[in-house]
Amino acid sequence: MTIHLLDLGAGNIRSLVNAVESLGHKLEWIKSAEDIDNAERILFPGVGNFGHVMQTLEKKGYADAVRRYIKADRPFMGICVGLQVLFEGSEESESVPGLGFIPGKAKKFDSADKPVPHIGWNSAAVRSKTNRSVYGLRPHSKYYYVHSYAVPYRESEWEGWDVATGSYGNEQFIGAVAKGNLYATQFHPEKSGVAGLRTLKAFLEGNGLSSISGNATEINENSEGGLTKRIIACLDVRANDAGDLVVTKGDQYDVREKTEGGEVRNLGKPVELAKRYYQDGADEVTFLNITSFRDTPLADTPMLEVLRKTSETVFVPLTIGGGIRDITDPDGTFHPAVEVAELYFKSGADKVSIGSDSVLAAEQYYARGKKLDGTTAIESIARAYGVQAVVVSVDPKRVYVKDPSETTHHCIQPQDKGPNGEEWAWYQCTIKGGREGRDVDVRQLVTAVEAMGAGEILLNCMDKDGTNSGFDLALVKDVKDAVRIPVIASSGAGKPEHFEEVFNQAGADAGLAAGIFHRREVPIGDVKSYLTGKGLLVRDEDGSAAV
Repeated sequence: MTIHLLDLGAGNIRSLVNAVESLGHKLEWIKSAEDIDNAERILFPGVGNFGHVMQTLEKKGYADAVRRYIKADRPFMGICVGLQVLFEGSEESESVPGLGFIPGKAKKFDSADKPVPHIGWNSAAVRSKTNRSVYGLRPHSKYYYVHSYAVPYRESEWEGWDVATGSYGNEQFIGAVAKGNLYATQFHPEKSGVAGLRTLKAFLEGNGLSSISGNATEINENSEGGLTKRIIACLDVRANDAGDLVVTKGDQYDVREKTEGGEVRNLGKPVELAKRYYQDGADEVTFLNITSFRDTPLADTPMLEVLRKTSETVFVPLTIGGGIRDITDPDGTFHPAVEVAELYFKSGADKVSIGSDSVLAAEQYYARGKKLDGTTAIESIARAYGVQAVVVSVDPKRVYVKDPSETTHHCIQPQDKGPNGEEWAWYQCTIKGGREGRDVDVRQLVTAVEAMGAGEILLNCMDKDGTNSGFDLALVKDVKDAVRIPVIASSGAGKPEHFEEVFNQAGADAGLAAGIFHRREVPIGDVKSYLTGKGLLVRDEDGSAAV
């Protein structure tokens, strides 16, 4: 069957295309309202601002055609904002009405007790009193969400609809909704592993409802709702001396072997390793382009091809970091950061990670008296693609002091004392892969980038990198206390116990590791099994919740 894709040009469409094609179907892009009228089956993925999506639908002349199509009960699937526009409206754009097919309105999550955006793997348990599955959804499976706005679930409003819900903190929200041939998911099926491919396949093949074994009500009541803890595999990618892209890992950022000749440490090919981690159960894969290929014309950036190839077989979120900044090609052509990010999104990335530029932007933010100017890479990319698409990677190192009064910077007490017995330290932010320190501390940086529109913090620690001695718990906890966006803990993982510590003691939302996974010292499955035994909610390899 040919599937028609209603693409408004925002976010990562490549992974959805790859997912549909992997299930044996062809995709054609909708280019006119007439294409909508003639389509057999439509997919409508949406990311970014609710009002922008609705206004673009109207501007292109698609909105009335979509209304006709859905009213005729023809197969239509909305994804993420593609779900939200089916409702009456959203707090995100109060003056812009939705299509109005479903009662209710999207509201922003309450950030008083939890990070916002809501990023990660959560439930979509069908609220049904009959023994049936809706589009292959399973009550114990986990699906990948990334959003700040959601439609609250109130049972009394859903007569005649099949509804699946997730829970975040004390809020229950719509994870999926179906009626007749209309199906929509708040989660991204193309990024939800086996569980996501299953529900996407059910829509593509017209299998809306099917029987399930056991008592549906009992299964749904016993399903474990809520956000899982994420385990992320990180691949540091650079060109070796022969010019080939390899995954490497350094000791304190030194990626060369200690033997004579000092070759770049080669731990494998990036595409092959990413596929292995997906199969091993990684919840996300992050590529850090640690040399940024500074002299390469933008269109020929080698990481673009890495992302294209990876997204063909890896159906979990992909993040790319390194080189996301304003670029001038050797021929003098200027490319703003948002254009660079767009190329990565079109090549298969779901999020971009900004490092050195975020530190420089924070310096300017404070120099202006904590005022935004709208021109930074973080602001421009978040404005175009949503805050959930922007990660800020922080590379700090400790500067020890005997007493906090010795510095104007925010100090904490790390687990390890300084070389002269110092019990206090401030964490100096660095740029250029840790080679240059700046007069900005971690707390200053993370609060500044949150104000600019970053959706997530990737928190490294140069003092812990390569040590296998555990995450810097004091640093992670301090950053968690400073911001209301999710924090990924990185640097120092050496055994499963370290992940349990950073989740339970420091409150991290995700744990990232590289070397121990590359060298197979600690398999991802072992980490998850250990966390399950400690009562933490994680996702198993086939997309189910293991508790």
